[in-house]
Amino acid sequence: MKIIYDPETDTLSVIFKDTPVEESDEDKEGIILDYDVEGHLVSLEILDASRRVSQPRGIEYQIAK
Repeated sequence: MKIIYDPETDTLSVIFKDTPVEESDEDKEGIILDYDVEGHLVSLEILDASRRVSQPRGIEYQIAK
């Protein structure tokens, strides 16, 4: 998984699988979901991330037990 914040566009991208995107859908305004050819979610993009995410430049990583 890869997480990228672009401060120039204020966009936060979460890439679950590095595969070509076949289709994109704006689920809610400013939240774009990308799907592969089989319809599996491969990434999501959050527009205007600084308004929607408390710390778009920071990541907290946890593994649940």
